[in-house]
Amino acid sequence: MPFEQRLGLLLDEELSSRDNRRISRLLKQAKLRYNQAVLEDVDYRSSRGLDRLQIQTLAGGEWMRQKQNLILTGPTGTGKSWLACAFGQQACRQSIATYYTTATRLFEDLSVSQADGTLPRKRRQLSRMPLLIIDDLGIGGIDLQLGPILLDILDQQSMEGALIITSQYPPEKWYDLFGDPTVADAILDRVVHRAHAISLKGESMRKLKSKKIS
Repeated sequence: MPFEQRLGLLLDEELSSRDNRRISRLLKQAKLRYNQAVLEDVDYRSSRGLDRLQIQTLAGGEWMRQKQNLILTGPTGTGKSWLACAFGQQACRQSIATYYTTATRLFEDLSVSQADGTLPRKRRQLSRMPLLIIDDLGIGGIDLQLGPILLDILDQQSMEGALIITSQYPPEKWYDLFGDPTVADAILDRVVHRAHAISLKGESMRKLKSKKIS
């Protein structure tokens, strides 16, 4: 094999190894709930109401680079969290730093940070994420005192990156979640008006899997 060809293969191998290490590092930092979820494995059965072209277009990641948002809604078990993690995986492949958290854990972290004086640092950490995933918004309710803090985080983060929110509740129901209509309106203004929306339908995917096993 000529020297130039051997050198080219070595360079390709080194670049591939660097890419894999970078993706592994980003995935570790992302802390995705479903770290094996990938968009190539999306189940497009008609009952789920998914648009293959929309998913493939979103997979390109331009909406993330344009600092837009993605809202995934639907009943429990329809695969919202899995799909959010698949988009998180796709972001890491495209060198977009990602952070996943459930809404419940986020509010717990904010409460602790508020109590121990580390809230400014926590706020900066979340606000600077190129892709922030908040899973299951509305589960367990939203503390009135934390609504304005979340608004501040989303306000700053909207200038830095993209956002994925999953919820059993459609955006028009979010007013009831926050209790304070002013905060709810401000959050909706920052999230919904520049968001892509996917509404999942059908039977719980967990129930379908258990039926196959039985």
